[in-house]
Amino acid sequence: MPETHRIPLFPLGVVLLPGMALPLHIFEERYKLMISECIEEDKPFGIVLFDGEQLYTVGCMARITEVTKRYEDGRMDILTRGGQRFLAQKVFSEKSYMEAYVSFFEDSDDSSDDELKRLFDSAMELLGELPEQDRLSEVMHLSAQSSPAQLSFSIAALEDFSASEKQRFLEMTSTAERIKKGVESLARILERARLTIEISGIIGGNGSPPKRLLDLLSAQKPDKPQSG
Repeated sequence: MPETHRIPLFPLGVVLLPGMALPLHIFEERYKLMISECIEEDKPFGIVLFDGEQLYTVGCMARITEVTKRYEDGRMDILTRGGQRFLAQKVFSEKSYMEAYVSFFEDSDDSSDDELKRLFDSAMELLGELPEQDRLSEVMHLSAQSSPAQLSFSIAALEDFSASEKQRFLEMTSTAERIKKGVESLARILERARLTIEISGIIGGNGSPPKRLLDLLSAQKPDKPQSG
């Protein structure tokens, strides 16, 4: 049976992925207490997706990397970064905030090094073709180059992916499968970006975009991610 660990739990309307930076504004009393304890004891906490109806059981550990602002009433602005993934075995509320017994997990890949390299190279090539505003941040880009696994999470961290899509990437235990899905998604993102540029050029020339282009752009529009 996998070893379990007791962790503080923070349900949010967003998904944290390994290596991903996530700024948070802490304002509820219970979470001000939780974050203060994490800072004092230098320990991470877990973030799980709550979509308004369902509390997901697969989440990601968050390490506080910086307290960017403290307010007189105890509110805080913090910056976190994603760490290990976990599966919540049991959730309970002995304190004012949630806690959970969790087990950590990693990928269980049997893909060949050659396949991973091919997928890695394809994904990096597509990332390089994206417009500047759609690309990874510099930190994420450097992180993505370190390993196929981190690359797969870095792709999923792009704003083009909805919370439910990010959650699916988080739950997958195959690096190769995540990169495959990432490459497919990047190809669609790139096509949508090209259509947007083409339509912008037509509108800039006071023309009317062909219905074909508008239909294609509408069909490729992603769901909006939920905000926390």
